[in-house]
Amino acid sequence: MIIDCHGHYTTAPGGLQRFRDEQISGLKSSGAPAPLRPRISDDEIRESIENNQLKLQKERGADLTLFSPRASAMGHHLGTEAVSVSWTQLCNDLIKRVVDLYPDNFVGVCQLPQSPGAPLAGSIAELERCVRELGFVGCNLNPDPSGGHWNSPPLTDRFWYPLYEKMVELDVPAMVHVSASCNPNFHATGAHYINADTTAFMQFIQGDLFREFPTLRFVIPHGGGAVPYHWGRYRGLADMLKRPPLESHVMNNVFFDTCVYHQAGIDLLARVISIKNIVFGSEMVGAVRGIDPQTGHYFDDTKRYIDALTLPSEDKARIFEGNARRVFPRLDTLLQARAPV
Repeated sequence: MIIDCHGHYTTAPGGLQRFRDEQISGLKSSGAPAPLRPRISDDEIRESIENNQLKLQKERGADLTLFSPRASAMGHHLGTEAVSVSWTQLCNDLIKRVVDLYPDNFVGVCQLPQSPGAPLAGSIAELERCVRELGFVGCNLNPDPSGGHWNSPPLTDRFWYPLYEKMVELDVPAMVHVSASCNPNFHATGAHYINADTTAFMQFIQGDLFREFPTLRFVIPHGGGAVPYHWGRYRGLADMLKRPPLESHVMNNVFFDTCVYHQAGIDLLARVISIKNIVFGSEMVGAVRGIDPQTGHYFDDTKRYIDALTLPSEDKARIFEGNARRVFPRLDTLLQARAPV
């Protein structure tokens, strides 16, 4: 089985965005009524999925996608915590409908209703709802709900501990994933995303989070940002900061996906990072959607890059399936329940 751990509903029906536009517009006028939830039919969902993610999933040879709301649209920096709760629940409920329509192709991962300066109680409640009631297997955690100003505590700060305690209780990982950037210095997908991936890893080096939470797990997307390319720098910094070696200090708990859009990048990832820490991901349909003129193939057809690696078949199987089932235990339980007796 080929499990894509990184998929977003970037092609959701237009009613979802119209709701969001009305919601954001209402923030400009006090007393404006909250918009009504959009009426999105099953047929609209089918059209949005079958002509996009499902079509590409079949063409490219994947079997199952861990599917979450569109990351760039989480917009935690917009409005109040109440606005974020309303928007988040709508997005997560729509993911649940996709999963119910295509249970063999998609499994849910939830957005959290984070908001700058807000406590994490709302995010904890939504995580519990999505896991226990909707059957989701993980969440996306935004380390910068300010949208580019980075005024939240580091991920190793005790501020985050109540959420981590719930993640450990539910046995679910988080993908560290920022949303849109409201800072014009940082292009959302070309700079802000990669900056956040790299920043999160450095925070993990500086802290002792995994001594406190030895079973806590994070996926750092987009190939780990700059980390694999500068692996010697991070090993050296860990030594200078009197941290333990990265293999014991961080890499029992942190995993990188394969959303790297050229062969040389994937080759480097597989050479530098242990195979046990790499999970297959494509982020399609996502940040980079075009065809690479050098290869004639889509940039985000990442399965091709894994297929081309000079690795034993068992290592490729770990990247494509085994590691995801280990990092997402609830996914493994779900798949075992579906397996023929």
